[in-house]
Amino acid sequence: MTDIAFPSTTGQQLITGPNGRYAAEPMSESLVSALQQHLNLELQASMAYFAMSIWCAEHELSGFYKFFAEESVDEKLHAVQFSEYLIARGQSTALDSLDRPRQAWDSLEELVNNAFKIESDTTSSIQHVYEIAERESDTRTTVFLDPLVEKQTQSEDQYAYISGRVRFAKNDPTGLLIIDGEIRAGQTQRTA
Repeated sequence: MTDIAFPSTTGQQLITGPNGRYAAEPMSESLVSALQQHLNLELQASMAYFAMSIWCAEHELSGFYKFFAEESVDEKLHAVQFSEYLIARGQSTALDSLDRPRQAWDSLEELVNNAFKIESDTTSSIQHVYEIAERESDTRTTVFLDPLVEKQTQSEDQYAYISGRVRFAKNDPTGLLIIDGEIRAGQTQRTA
């Protein structure tokens, strides 16, 4: 059995981040900025989904109301994950002001298409952060992002499925109520 030699840390100065916490590895300003922007995008998505849930409740679509209310909570939890990651890396978390979310749509199809666009924008944002982390050889960040990229891809697929179902119903109330019941029952993805 061979011994593995690790670089000595004797004599190295400890690194602290802007929040005063020790950090094992510094982060570039561009990566911190991209993580901060993504965190705020997640919070904005949370507000948008909350507004969508309210619209669905007002239109007696209880399945979609429940779905978007849960999505709103999930997006807020994603923001918390990014905040916790920044703190763990010795960084401060900067929250931006949120824009007032859109609260009116002409149809459920328009609302769901808007939700798909939010998911698509979120995917692009995560990929942007990932590209910066790779370029800067920040393996800690790419490891943090790996499961989030996979989950985001699944979310896009889920929203594409829901959007396709709603589009197929062509605004027919009977079809939309059937889809609403399926969503209420948790059928939000295509099955093989």
